[in-house]
Amino acid sequence: MRTTRTFVITGGTDGIGAAVARALFSRGDHVVVIGTDPEKGDRLAQEAAAAPGGLDFVRADLSLVSSTRRVIGEVVEAHPAIDGLVLCARYFRTHRRVTAEGFEDNFALFYLSRVLFSYGLLKALEKAERPVIVNVAGPGHDTPIDWDDLQSAGRYDGVNAMFMTGRLNDLLGVDFARRRGEGPVKYVLFHPGTTSTSFAGEFDAPTAAFIEHQKSVAKPATEVVPPLLRLLDSPPAPPLTAFSVTHGQLPLSEALFSPALAARLADITAHLLESESVRHPGR
Repeated sequence: MRTTRTFVITGGTDGIGAAVARALFSRGDHVVVIGTDPEKGDRLAQEAAAAPGGLDFVRADLSLVSSTRRVIGEVVEAHPAIDGLVLCARYFRTHRRVTAEGFEDNFALFYLSRVLFSYGLLKALEKAERPVIVNVAGPGHDTPIDWDDLQSAGRYDGVNAMFMTGRLNDLLGVDFARRRGEGPVKYVLFHPGTTSTSFAGEFDAPTAAFIEHQKSVAKPATEVVPPLLRLLDSPPAPPLTAFSVTHGQLPLSEALFSPALAARLADITAHLLESESVRHPGR
């Protein structure tokens, strides 16, 4: 008899996250989906009710550190053992927005929430037989990191901000593997390629037109599911790996996956997460 496994997916009500959730509960696994839209969450839960597996929807704004920490606590309390974590949540903005905690929205959602989930679910992941974290972030991009302006305050460009934050996720994986290299949890950076997702975001007119074109030529999200399931079912042996749907396994070059830069980013991140605005929101 097949053992039911438990997976957590952030950004799981749309696109790749939702497609993976459907595949998991359809084969008998249990999925915890985290997202912002209760209607989409309810529809997924209704689909899962007729499937061999199950689904819990958790509504949360992961651009807020306080909300992310609360959700992590709830998930761990409900699911003391977790087999896999799939990080998909992100939201494109043409114009810069700052959260109530003082972080640029993209930086908070696309990077900080993934840091918090990676480490916040660690103990629960370590109780599984083959635990893995899959960070869907587009590894291997060579966008320069502006170390003096990680949150794009000086000159904001939505595309550059998202690509640069993707680089930060690469370094998150590098530092996670350095810290947890002897542990059982494997970290995988995953590039889905151009995929027809919900393209969630707030776009100006030229960007919206480009997005519509991308939707017309991109592959469906369901095509990304098989390689993701393979990674969840049989995680690679090394502590850190990077994969692209188009190019297969990617080399972890020193230039793009630098341990020194990863440690530098980890120190900056730790300081930001201990800031007064995060520990006491609203002050």
